Amino acid sequence: MSIRFTAKARRGMVAFTVAAGLALGVAGCGGGGGDDKKPEATASASKGGGSQPTAQEGQSGEPLAELRGPDGLTLQITSAQRDSGGFVTVNGTLKNDGSQTANVPAQLSGNETEIIRNGRSLGGATLVDSKGKKRYYVLRDTDGRPLTTTGMPAMKPGESIPVFMQFPAPPADTAEVSFQLPMFAPATIQISG
Repeated sequence: MSIRFTAKARRGMVAFTVAAGLALGVAGCGGGGGDDKKPEATASASKGGGSQPTAQEGQSGEPLAELRGPDGLTLQITSAQRDSGGFVTVNGTLKNDGSQTANVPAQLSGNETEIIRNGRSLGGATLVDSKGKKRYYVLRDTDGRPLTTTGMPAMKPGESIPVFMQFPAPPADTAEVSFQLPMFAPATIQISG
């Protein structure tokens, strides 16, 4: 009988040790460090439709670049900010400069099945670092959704919507990259931060 009691006690201690270790691990991962706040802001922006950047996102008066696309659509890139979390956020405004209502082309989403599944977006955008000979694609969350503006409606003449895209950050010494979006002319932009 005492052998059974000892075996049960050992199993209980092992279970307690494992549970305590897991609790400490979860507490350690859930810390409130400064790096944790960036992804939360990004997630809330994408959950809310992803098309409303805040005033904190660095919208400046002078655009970094203006790209012309089909049906009178233009994309003004207003900022490209390097964040401490290892990514670059590109903000801009998509505008219909044409005289008729323009649908945002499906080609802007790119051709990856996982991104197409999530509706119209700017998931086909890329940053090209010609110095480092690398192409950076729009980041995706754990469910495969692109970290960019999604669900863009048809745009009436003169209408504009704010847009954003997030990419992995090029090396710190790379400040100039080429921004490319399907059906739009490419443009060279400067990354700040």
